[in-house]
Amino acid sequence: MKINKIILPVIAGIGFLIFLSLFVVKETNQAIVLQFGDPKKVITNPGLQVKIPFIQNVVYLDRRILNLDAPPIEVIASDQKRLIVDAYARFKITDPLKFYISVGDERVVRSRLSTIINSRIRSVLGTQNLATLLSEDRTKQMAIIQDGVDNEAKSFGVAVIDVRIKRADLPQANSEAIYKRMQTERQREAKEFRAKGAEMAVTITSTADKEVTVLLANAKKQSEILKGEGDGQRNNIFAGAFGKDPEFFAFYRAMQAYETALIGGETSLILSPDSDFFKFFGKSGIVQKQ
Repeated sequence: MKINKIILPVIAGIGFLIFLSLFVVKETNQAIVLQFGDPKKVITNPGLQVKIPFIQNVVYLDRRILNLDAPPIEVIASDQKRLIVDAYARFKITDPLKFYISVGDERVVRSRLSTIINSRIRSVLGTQNLATLLSEDRTKQMAIIQDGVDNEAKSFGVAVIDVRIKRADLPQANSEAIYKRMQTERQREAKEFRAKGAEMAVTITSTADKEVTVLLANAKKQSEILKGEGDGQRNNIFAGAFGKDPEFFAFYRAMQAYETALIGGETSLILSPDSDFFKFFGKSGIVQKQ
């Protein structure tokens, strides 16, 4: 029993030491083994590893591609135009030992890289005019920025894979001024369009009125011609009828005159006894119709 009491704590102690001696490096990590803060071994392959307990400790670093959002900065282009640039970068820790010695952890390297990126953006984009920064040539400028940032980042054991601009806008005051200028320009164009439309409307209206006047005049002329032709044909018919039977034609015309003169009204007619107006009524004196 006494032996068991001694062996069991020994076994437990050995097991605990073994537990402290083993550590696992994941596929997404790389590790640095430190002995009293001094780097002793760099591990880049995943798997089970061994260290000296209580003397050595392990620092894990990410081996994946990491993203970095740089703070927005104001860039003055070569034509003195101001631009707010918001960039991001993607980087990877390629030399864990150099990374640990130079910056220590990701928080520090992110701050250093943001400073380098913004400095490079100012130095490169500041030599270009605003039109270039807003065109396809901006890709070439970003490649130059990436190369410069990558060269400086190598001293940290970091490789910068890409640097891109997320947003490039004018400052708020400039944007409002440009918006107002655009609004004024659009209002001016709208007034010009309305003026041209009104001018075209007047032209179309006057042309239509002219055409209507011409059409009415031609129609009136044609109607007068047709009316004259009709009157001529009527007179020819009357003349032909009069030639065939003058007495009947005189009687017919007298009946028409009676119908027009004697129907309705309070008009008085005073005629001489020998008037031809009532010759078809025979002899009569003064004829009066109330």
